[in-house]
Amino acid sequence: AGAAAEARFISNTKGKGLFATKNIRKGETVFVERPVVSSQFLWNALYNYRACDHCLRALETAEENAQRLLGKSSLVLPHPEQCSIRKDLHQQCPRCQVTYCSAECRQAALEQYHQVLCLGPSRDDPTHPLNKLQEAWRNMHYPPETSSIMLMARMVATVKQAKDKEWWIKAFSQFCSKTANEEEEIVHKLLGDKFKGQLELLRLLFTEALYDEYLSRWFTPEGFRSLFALVGTNGQGIGTSSLSQWVHACDALDLPMLQREELDAFIDQLYKDIEKESGEFLNCEGSGLYVLQSCCNHSCIPNAETSFPENNFLLHLTALEDIEAGEEICISYLDCCQRERSRHSRNKILR
Repeated sequence: AGAAAEARFISNTKGKGLFATKNIRKGETVFVERPVVSSQFLWNALYNYRACDHCLRALETAEENAQRLLGKSSLVLPHPEQCSIRKDLHQQCPRCQVTYCSAECRQAALEQYHQVLCLGPSRDDPTHPLNKLQEAWRNMHYPPETSSIMLMARMVATVKQAKDKEWWIKAFSQFCSKTANEEEEIVHKLLGDKFKGQLELLRLLFTEALYDEYLSRWFTPEGFRSLFALVGTNGQGIGTSSLSQWVHACDALDLPMLQREELDAFIDQLYKDIEKESGEFLNCEGSGLYVLQSCCNHSCIPNAETSFPENNFLLHLTALEDIEAGEEICISYLDCCQRERSRHSRNKILR
């Protein structure tokens, strides 16, 4: 799928960029990419935004999703058949009860990182080192969330579990690295003024929970800061929502004019009511590291955009304009969740 675009080195200041290897038409999918590693945000999970622990697929039905965001359990959604959630396929880890959308995701997580990170019966024990780490992170990083310490934890766990550890270390090292001063600034931005000094506390908790001899460099003050900066610079936000899936499916229904107007009015009102109740926090949210996507530079007039139309962590890069072979592919780093919403809300935000 990567054949339409390739990463090329531009310069020391700009780093890498992504370039079209052939002519791409407006509306075409440039590529679909799976993250090397991803994780749901911690506050997002704490507030019952239920998502697959591996691929972030939303686990609530569209109706349950709307009821929770509205704080109204009596709400009934029309056209329930347009909801894509398959609860009969959901599975839990037998040891720690985290939920997956399918047997495939449970297996994939187990094979890549979950053996190391499974809390088993200690899931609710506040003194467990991993729980202490997550609690410390939540206290430093309030919503709106932009990153998660668990993304870094999954990177460590992945290397710990891997037979070919060097392959994974190489995979992570292709994400751009920064100078010490730039790293310092990124840490500052991620943690804010109040918590800048607490990187050391995080590092100690991170070490207590996950230390590995093979990765000892990642646990030194410099190595930990670099890891932090890598995730801060390259992490791509992921947003999934069974409600927005349902809305997109409803948008595509072929209905008589009167019914169409009724349904559009219902959806419009629903979003207005949800906005009053839950503000802008509509989606299950997390972040992931994507090798190709992380090479895309920002433009305020982007010729491509990322989205998550499959309601999971699979990132689609779609051309917004015709792009010629050899041309650089740029995206806007602005909030993808705003672009993910229905046309009603998008118009409202733009207005």
